[in-house]
Amino acid sequence: MSENPILDPDVVLWSDEPAGRPLLVLLHGYGADEHDLFALTPHLPAEFAVAAVRAPLEPPFPTPGRSWYPIEGLESRDAVHTTRAAHALLTWLDEVASEATSIGLLGFSQGAAVALQALRLDPERFAFVINLSGYATPGELPGDADLAERRPPVFWGRGALDEVIPAALVLHTTDWLPGHSDLVGRIYPELRHAVSEHELADVRAFLEKQLGQLG
Repeated sequence: MSENPILDPDVVLWSDEPAGRPLLVLLHGYGADEHDLFALTPHLPAEFAVAAVRAPLEPPFPTPGRSWYPIEGLESRDAVHTTRAAHALLTWLDEVASEATSIGLLGFSQGAAVALQALRLDPERFAFVINLSGYATPGELPGDADLAERRPPVFWGRGALDEVIPAALVLHTTDWLPGHSDLVGRIYPELRHAVSEHELADVRAFLEKQLGQLG
């Protein structure tokens, strides 16, 4: 894949128009689609206009749903694929989010990795990022120094029993995020690679705090 993938604007699920409101963009995980995280919308603060996007790629058969980047060789994957997916997200936001008062990202697993990568590519664009069961992609990016100075709010929640994300990536994220964000971290002892009610309550509290700061 030599070019950046493209997000299909016709399959995005919207809770409301983003003009004049804070926008929260949901990025689903591998093998899911835009309907997955959009189901969380009733549990999120109503002040946000919510948009759930569909990842641009089809995973190999027989995996259902969509993917943001190839998952084969998870521990040695070239970071360029995550970066290309993040560029696709930024391009889509250029088209749809110009009238939003702010933009936040909420991603799960692959979607969380893309959310953090987009933050690194354009630190000024995003008010915050919520990283659920995801990770920061190893490697350096030009925006990292700016990010270390800005230190935007990032919520990172993960399950102690999550066996999907390799330990090396969890360790890297543990080392990297505190130096590049105002980090709120939560580990859920009985949670695997999923989102729990406890975690969702913490996400809502984090979002309500961001609304207070944006206002």
